[in-house]
Amino acid sequence: MVAASPSFLSIRYSACGKRTKTSYKLEEGVKKGISMNIYVGNMPYSMSEEELKETFGAYGAVASARLVMDRETGRPKGFGFVEMNNADEAKAAIAAINGNSFGGRELKVNEARPREERPPRRNFGGGEGRGFGGGEGRGNGGGHRRF
Repeated sequence: MVAASPSFLSIRYSACGKRTKTSYKLEEGVKKGISMNIYVGNMPYSMSEEELKETFGAYGAVASARLVMDRETGRPKGFGFVEMNNADEAKAAIAAINGNSFGGRELKVNEARPREERPPRRNFGGGEGRGFGGGEGRGNGGGHRRF
């Protein structure tokens, strides 16, 4: 009897609020629970994805490394995620790197928590017209008030 390759289902919400399901099969040799996603916080803003990958690469194979960017400015937010293929190597990297200084900042490193399922965001036609401040020249300083 041949064991079937396990498959998993991922549910995500698109930008327009549609719920999408994606099923995928794990690659041969990689089983559920072996890879680990790692949170890296308090990073210097100058740190690149390549530097992040190299830092963790000293402890094992890094599947991916990504910095979380601010949508408005396009600059890094100071935290990111690293995915390592082997959980034992990932735990060794967490133990070794957590608390170490990098670029003058003490890194906070731990196993990433699963992302919470959230309903899609709704846009109620927001934008600049949300306040009740009136227009220019009405004696209240002009422009829109922001709450």
